[in-house]
Formats: sequence, C-alpha cells, structure tokens
Amino acid sequence: MNAGTPNFAEMEPLPNPKNDRQVKDVEPPPAKNDRQVKDVEPPPAKPLSLELLYPNGTDEPPDYKALRDHLKKEGRIRKEDCLDIIKRVIDIVSNEPNLLRLQDPITIVGDIHGQYYDFLKLLEVGGNPDNTQFLFLGDYVDRGSFSIEVLLLLYALKINFPHKIWLIRGNHECRQMTSFFNFRDECEYKYDMVVYYAFMESFDTIPLSAVINGKFLAVHGGLSPQLVLLNQICSFTRFQEPPRSGIFCDILWADPIDEDKEEHTIQTESYFPNDIRGCSYFFGYNAATTFLEKNGLLSIIRAHEAQLEGYKMHQTNLKTGFPIVITIFSAPNYCDVYNNKGAVLKFDSNTLNIQQFSFSPHPYHLPNFMNLFTWSLPFVSEKVTEMLYCILNSSVNQSDEGVKDVVLPAEVLQIISYIEENNVKLEGMTLSGGGGATAGAASTGATEGSPSSQRKEALFKEGCFHSGASKEGGALGTTSPAAATATTQQMAAQGEQPAHLHTDDAQASKERSDALRKKVQSVGRLMRVFRTLRKENELIVQLKGCSPGYRIPVGLLLQGKEGLENELEKFTKAKQIDSINEKRPPNE
Repeated sequence: MNAGTPNFAEMEPLPNPKNDRQVKDVEPPPAKNDRQVKDVEPPPAKPLSLELLYPNGTDEPPDYKALRDHLKKEGRIRKEDCLDIIKRVIDIVSNEPNLLRLQDPITIVGDIHGQYYDFLKLLEVGGNPDNTQFLFLGDYVDRGSFSIEVLLLLYALKINFPHKIWLIRGNHECRQMTSFFNFRDECEYKYDMVVYYAFMESFDTIPLSAVINGKFLAVHGGLSPQLVLLNQICSFTRFQEPPRSGIFCDILWADPIDEDKEEHTIQTESYFPNDIRGCSYFFGYNAATTFLEKNGLLSIIRAHEAQLEGYKMHQTNLKTGFPIVITIFSAPNYCDVYNNKGAVLKFDSNTLNIQQFSFSPHPYHLPNFMNLFTWSLPFVSEKVTEMLYCILNSSVNQSDEGVKDVVLPAEVLQIISYIEENNVKLEGMTLSGGGGATAGAASTGATEGSPSSQRKEALFKEGCFHSGASKEGGALGTTSPAAATATTQQMAAQGEQPAHLHTDDAQASKERSDALRKKVQSVGRLMRVFRTLRKENELIVQLKGCSPGYRIPVGLLLQGKEGLENELEKFTKAKQIDSINEKRPPNE
C-alpha cells in the first residue's frame, strides 16, 4: 500500500449515536408560539371544510355543532357555503305567515346584537336546541362584532329544526340600519357585498310577530294606533324594507311609556310621538289594555329596549293582575359598556320563568373593524405635530405645552434685548425674540482668543456695540442712542446706508410675531388632541362604540382624560350617551 494511501481497515469505526451513551436522543423542537397571549389559540387558518359542515352530504342540513365550535374559534366558512345557508333559510321562512301561531313550551329570546359568545351562553341557559323550542324576537345584528356568526348559527339551527326555531324581524334587520351601524362593514370585512345583499334578502322574508297559546302577542317593538285586530298584521306584504310609518313600522319601532318619566305619565293620549326613536309612537296603559281586551290577549311580550336586569315587567292590568307588557333583552353588557344582565323567558304550561345570565368574554375587535395601521395613526401624528411645534416654537418668545426656553448667556440676552427695544436686525445672524434665539455667545468670563471672545470682538470692530468694561471679562454694553444716531446721520450725509444695522417697522414686526404665535398655539392644540388620542386610546374607542357613526362629541379630546372619563360617568349606565343610536336614521 502506498504511504500516502490511508488504511481504512486500521481506522477506528465512527461512533454510532444509537449505541453511544454520551449521545442523547435529540427531540424535535417544540412548535413555535410567538403569540403575545400564549393561552389563546390562533383562529383557524382555513375555512370549515365541506366534509365537516355537511357530513351527511350537501342535500342534508349543516352540522350546527361543528359550525358553532368553528365560529367560536373565530373561524370562517367559505363564501359559497354561507350563501347556501342563507338561501335555504329564505326558502323556509318565505312560506311562513306574517303572524306565527305557536304553543308552549318555548323559550323567548330578546335582542342579541351580534354578541355571539353571549348567544352561546344563551343557548346553554335557554335549553338544548335539539329538544327546545325557541322564539327569537329580532335584532340579531349590529353593535356587536360577530353578527355574521350569530346569523350563521341561527340560520343553521333553523335549517335543522324548522318547526322548533322561530324567527321574527327586528328594527335592525333592514338595509337602512345595517348601513348606519356596523353590519354592512362587517360583511365587507369578512366576505363581500354579495353576502351582505343575500342577508338583506333573507331579512325581508322573516315573519313579523307571533301569538303564543292564543294569549300572548310577541313582537319586536310594540303596538300601532292603526292596529286594532290581530288579523291586520297579515293584511300587508312584509317582503320589503320597513316603511317609516304604519303598522309594519310600529310593530318594529314602538315603545311602551316609561312610568319613571314625568313627561310620559302626564300624557293623556293613548299614543304620542316617539321622540327617542325618531319615528313611530309611545303607547300607554289605555292603548295596551284596549288592544288586549279586543283580541282576547293577556299580555304583550317584546324586546327592543336594553334593561339593567335583562327584563322589565311594565304596568299591571288592573283587571287581570298580569303585566300588560313584558320586555326581554338578551344582550348582557350591551356594547361592552352597559353592564346589564341578559335574560330569556321560559314559557311552559302558561307559566313564565325568567332566566338571567351574565356576559361572556369575547375576542377583542377595534370599532368598525379598524385595522392596526389606522389604530396607530394617533401615535405617528403626535410625533409629527410635536416636531412641527418645536420648529415653530423655536422662533417665538412663548413657552407652551411644557416646552422649556433655552437658557442663553447674559451677554447674548443683552444683545437680544437691544435688538427688540430698537427694532433692529443683525445682518448675517438669525436672532429671534426671547428664549427662541438661535445665536450663541460666550459667557462673561470667556478668555481672550476663544471662539466666543473672537465673535464678541468682531461685533466691537463692526461698530455695532462697544465695551463698557475691559475685554477680559467686563459686562457687555451697548452704544448710546445718541452715538448710534450720529453714526447713522454721518453715513446718510455721505450717501451711504448702514451695512449691518437696519430699522424695521415696529407694527409689521409685531404682526408677524403675533401670527407666528397663533400658529404655535394652533399646533399646540393639535398636539394635545393627538396626545390624548395616544394616551387614552382605549377610552376613546369605548366612547366611539357608543356614539353614532363612531364619532365622539366635538371638542371632547381637548378636555384630556378628565373630559373622557366624565363623559362616561355623566350618563347613567351609558344609556344617555347611546340614546341617539336608538333613533332611526333619516332617509338618504
């Protein structure tokens, strides 16, 4: 064998990791979890598959339990499956009458308003949909961020149990309200306008009222002065956008009088205009008892109004001893600010039982489905206006918003004082009034030969100033007015203009200074707005959620944090700040 050729037979064998005790088994690295909140699972990356949504085939009802759990994780379904579910519901409810006639046992549900996670709790409290009859009184969408999830699960339940799940229409199930509030935006954010228009078509087919055991009228809103007999509800077509007046409008929008309001109790009319809603009427005790007596009914069950306890028993009928109106509201902690309870009404053998429940935590969404970039704008804007403010404020003798003046040496301040008193400018130097000066100078005790001392000496040689003491450290003085005048007259007689000393008009200088100060003040106010936006973003978002069109009152941001907190405290249970949202929007 050649000397340069290695003898592989004599070489020691390479260690076998499986037999070497020093080499441990290498475990695969753990799955990466870079979420800020580790215990919250990320939403499903893909839509619910067709096999899971329709395990028995697409001709059979969807698996509502698989859909329920998938939506709970913030999952989506395919657009095609969404449209299919909507179409199936339209086919079912289109064949139902305006006035449903139902029998107990039944669970009656009030407003849900897109609060999907509270809807899941409601189904636990109200009974298993497999063996429980439900009547939903409308307002399934708007205000909350999960209206599509509520509708998809509700529609899937209707397809699975067409004779046990009953829907009636609320005032929010229309194009006008969903465009004014956030359901339309939600459809565009999660799907597109095709899905939105499909939902609108389904709303047009939903029945308007129900009678339970022949004794209880269930509607979303209330009574109408034109409604005398129950059969009148069946006398018009419901497949349209609700009008602004008439029986169709009133049964969606009307309210019973509030016994706690003096302006309501002094009313002598059975019906009077509903100024809270901007349409329809308030109906009183006489109107309700007259209607109930003529139609052989015991009470009216309705939704439409938030209640602190989730329900309200209105005035008692003196003849029957039963409340003439019962309001049920099933959206706890409404809009995340009301701090109210939700409730359902369990009706069995002509016996009514109220079941209350509290709100459930839900994933956070910015209002109006705002994205993170829009959310971050106040932070960027604050910095931009802060820089602009500093630039402008450097030229004005004014301190605003905590920006401190620059401390200048005494001799520089003397120069600036002379310039301001005599309205003069030094050519080649940028000097502004007060603390906004940008020129520098040496301190009084500067040594001769230093740059600051040389700058001072240059001023002496140019004849603008003279020393009232020695150069070695004496105080810097100014030329007397008489000497300055003599110098100027001498130069004028020789036909020359002063090279370094120019006199400005005092009034023009003052006007320029005032204008600049106003600009600085304006930018300062803008800074306060953006600083408030940045610091109190959470509170502002909460206020926006309660304000029409997500707009907060004008001037509120300039009040800072106190103004924002007081604005919420000012309204009892946030109801007054939200009252404008109860009004019907004007026609476009």
